[in-house]
Amino acid sequence: MSQINFAKREINCKIVYYGIGLCGKTTNLHYIYSTVRAQDVGKMVSIDTETERTLYFDLLPLELGQVQGFNIRFHLYTVPGQILYQQTRFSVLKNADCVIFVADSQASKLQENIECWNELQERLRHMKKDVTNFPLIMQWNKRDLQDVLPISLLEQYLNPYRVPSFEAVAVTGTGVIDTLRRAINTTMSQLERL
Repeated sequence: MSQINFAKREINCKIVYYGIGLCGKTTNLHYIYSTVRAQDVGKMVSIDTETERTLYFDLLPLELGQVQGFNIRFHLYTVPGQILYQQTRFSVLKNADCVIFVADSQASKLQENIECWNELQERLRHMKKDVTNFPLIMQWNKRDLQDVLPISLLEQYLNPYRVPSFEAVAVTGTGVIDTLRRAINTTMSQLERL
């Protein structure tokens, strides 16, 4: 849930990129960081293991102007994809305003994606969130690879609530900004209802 600081006239929102290991969550953030104007972004924090996988999270604060006299700041996080860090994923997910589920489009990753998607739904329910009404965005990443599943199949298995979805190739930036823009707009719509 967004944190409102009346003294500073600031609203802090949290968007979490969720998905299996090596699906492109961190790559999304690196692309965003490299394309956003320097004055709009804070320092990117990335903690990688020796295999270059995010161990805890990435944090990329984005300043996005004002709404009704409040500065709006978005914090973008990624969760570690490895099963070993399941508890850390849950901690990072806490208080999220929106989740971008990044699916690896490769056919060989479908079962892993399904398990991760089911875990995310269970975590949201555990946090007393209505999964059918929670701000979710789906990103079908790695569309440039050879053995990718058709979008219709990904939608069938991973998007039962028919939330907005985007094709992406995070390494080139294709679909990355569109996905983020929709997540920001969805989060802002939720804020207006408060």
